[in-house]
Amino acid sequence: MISVRVDEGLKEKMGRYPQINWSEYIRENVERRVREEEMREASEVMDGLSRKTDPHWSGAREIRRWRSRDE
Repeated sequence: MISVRVDEGLKEKMGRYPQINWSEYIRENVERRVREEEMREASEVMDGLSRKTDPHWSGAREIRRWRSRDE
């Protein structure tokens, strides 16, 4: 659980919109941001792996090679 502190001016402005569930709004946006960061990190990992891979490597060619080896 976390708490968010807002100044009085912002609190008054938020009070003008009682139809908005501010806790839910903040929670959804925190979750969205966490997902974005997780995707960014995953993308960096994939980029790092692709840099380590031989640019001439072909997955299809490798599969054909393994299949023909088993025949």
